Amino acid sequence: MAVTLKNFDLQGPAGRLEGVVHLPDGALRAIAVVAHPLPTMGGTMDNKVAVTLAKTFADMGCAAFRFNFRGVGASEGEFTGGDGETEDLVAVVHYAQEQFGSELPLVLSGFSFGGYVAARGAQQLQPQHLILAAPAVGRFAMPVVSPDTLVVHGEHDDVVPLADALQWARPQHLPIVVLPAAEHFFHGRLTQLRDIVKKHFNGVEL
Repeated sequence: MAVTLKNFDLQGPAGRLEGVVHLPDGALRAIAVVAHPLPTMGGTMDNKVAVTLAKTFADMGCAAFRFNFRGVGASEGEFTGGDGETEDLVAVVHYAQEQFGSELPLVLSGFSFGGYVAARGAQQLQPQHLILAAPAVGRFAMPVVSPDTLVVHGEHDDVVPLADALQWARPQHLPIVVLPAAEHFFHGRLTQLRDIVKKHFNGVEL
């Protein structure tokens, strides 16, 4: 499927927010918004995991948005540790829905800190789908998520240990897809991450 990349910016809660939308040809199946990893550790919307997720959603017919949190790149404001970044995510979702229609299903996704933000955003936005890659459990107060949330984690994650993810998931009876020998940034495993996300949506009405 042919996909066009377009830059966008909007007025967020703390000033300008910049981003990129991956826009597939043809009728849209859904809107997807992807949140990037921790800004204080160099996380941006150009992170390879965030880009892989956006490309995957676009390949499935979604208008896939990734953006820089406040204080990252040309996005204005300062890092807040989650509260402000969740507001940024909500603002991008509302912008996306203004552009393409609020009747489209919503997919929220995030990697690491972005997974924490996406999970928090899901509490407000009630998306049809939530996709989390190595969410930053243990480092941030991850909320309870929907039982049909897809969580993918590396066995040898040295940033967010798998044991922490399991401890968070256990009381929710939440399955986790574990990639054996994979680490936090899914080096060499991005194609596998893509395939797992696509398989999750097989036969699912977006």
